[in-house]
Amino acid sequence: MTRDMRWRTVDIVVAAALAVAFGVVFWAWNAVWEATKPVFIAAPPAQYIISGVWLIPAVLGGLIIRKPGAALFTELVAATVSATLGSLWGLDTLLSGAIQGAAAEFVFGATLYSNWSMTVALAAAAAAAVGEWLHDIPVYYATLDLGQQLVIGVFMLLSAVIIAGVGSWLLMRSLVQTGVLAQFPAGRAQQRV
Repeated sequence: MTRDMRWRTVDIVVAAALAVAFGVVFWAWNAVWEATKPVFIAAPPAQYIISGVWLIPAVLGGLIIRKPGAALFTELVAATVSATLGSLWGLDTLLSGAIQGAAAEFVFGATLYSNWSMTVALAAAAAAAVGEWLHDIPVYYATLDLGQQLVIGVFMLLSAVIIAGVGSWLLMRSLVQTGVLAQFPAGRAQQRV
């Protein structure tokens, strides 16, 4: 059976709503990031254990919409909202969001938009973290030695897998159970837990 991969109006509306909501979450999370810096003063790379929040829209958007471009769209729109509200990183937030969303999109595309398991959610989150690392290291941490850069990457990866991977998959499953995703393949499919 061939699935229709064209975006419907409801796909656009829900993806945009998710993105806007997470754009506001990003804006708030920026304040959390700044507020928690003193907690990580002894080991600054460890602060990236909380960075997975910034990757959720890419994974969650892909899991819910299940069409080409959903991961990129939701992450990029969320980044745009965050930048508009006054992101700490200014317009660079847009580039970062585009890279992270494209990395998650790559994983969903590699399955031909046909596998929505937790394993795929974890892989999409991990790919988004790799995108985050590839963007952030040369822009913000070019002067650190490779060892420190890799430690940052490990914390990014752990955070992505736990928060954006497991978290997005569980959030999608919770939304399915409420019935709000009944118009989407995610809401109609019998997911394996």
